[in-house]
Amino acid sequence: MINKLFQKLEAGYEEMVDIRRYLHKHPELSFQEINTAGYIKKYYEDLGIEVRGNVGGNGVVAKIYGVKPGKTIALRADFDALPIQDEKDVPYKSLVPGVMHACGHDGHTATLLVLAKALHELRDELQGTYVMIHQHAEEYAPGGAISMIEDGCLEGVDAIFGTHLWATEPTGVIQYRKGPIMAAADRFEITIKGQGGHGAQPHKTKDAIVTASQLVINLQQIVSRKVNPVDSAVVTVGSFLSENAFNIIADKATLIGTVRTFNEDTRTSIEKEIQRIVKGTCLTTDTEYEFEYFRGYPAVVNHEEETDFLIECVQDLPEPIELEESEPQMTGEDFSYYLQHVKGTFFFTGAKPEGVATAYPHHHPKFDINEKAMLIAAKTLGIAALKY
Repeated sequence: MINKLFQKLEAGYEEMVDIRRYLHKHPELSFQEINTAGYIKKYYEDLGIEVRGNVGGNGVVAKIYGVKPGKTIALRADFDALPIQDEKDVPYKSLVPGVMHACGHDGHTATLLVLAKALHELRDELQGTYVMIHQHAEEYAPGGAISMIEDGCLEGVDAIFGTHLWATEPTGVIQYRKGPIMAAADRFEITIKGQGGHGAQPHKTKDAIVTASQLVINLQQIVSRKVNPVDSAVVTVGSFLSENAFNIIADKATLIGTVRTFNEDTRTSIEKEIQRIVKGTCLTTDTEYEFEYFRGYPAVVNHEEETDFLIECVQDLPEPIELEESEPQMTGEDFSYYLQHVKGTFFFTGAKPEGVATAYPHHHPKFDINEKAMLIAAKTLGIAALKY
């Protein structure tokens, strides 16, 4: 059975590439993926596979039933793009200005669609049920996973598996990790309200830029002085906004940043510490502030038994695969919500493009993948689903 599945996947590889390139040319942003969702739904309808659209929003869920009883296994792929201008010089370059697939979600979708087709063709020999979860809006909190779960995408599911094509790791590498593998991803926004005035009369003002600058430095003390050194955390200010003429002292400045953690207590502590530092910094400069903290996805925590199972499955793949234990990644993923409801594991499939010493990272305008990694991902997800 497994060999038959692999043969069908290999035969479907060119279709996988065609799907991925079509989606790459026609990306859609989070919560706006109407056409992409329609494309996915029609693919299943044309194959005669049971499919439901508008799951929790733009999500799509398909089900393949084996003729023999067995467990219900879910496989998940996301399909939203990012607000980035595609700067690659390739035939499949994005046709949508300012929007591109810069994280591999087009490849995830193509992988799952062709895998579903192969499973469907083998349905008379299958045990159990296979649930194909095509998730919208992974890139932007609150994400699509929560609403899809609330809309029943995990009903009856015994276990779930998912992968991320990882362009910074060599093709042929599968990375796993028991326990936390990806961080909780939060966002904060701080607005400093001072008192503007003439650049030549600073004594008559309350300089919002000076206060905000002090705040950027003060926030760097949280990880170095308030977090246990054996724990991992990141506090990053990614945006500093305050636009004025050269001779005006700003009355307002806004800082926007992110917090990444694995430990829930650390996550809560950092949120409180940011607020304390903002309050104290503004007190010293006699300014006011607004502070908002947005909790994003929790950490992705893999189940130990299912991760061990995946490791065994990878060792049964026909091609030479290098199996590695991944370091914890500070990037975020709302696959975490699925793992809070059912057992499962999330892993990385190396997808570094051929002929490059250093791949462009995810979320880069020239991001790309080695499409051969999709076939490896499909075989890995496929063997895990069949054997589980």
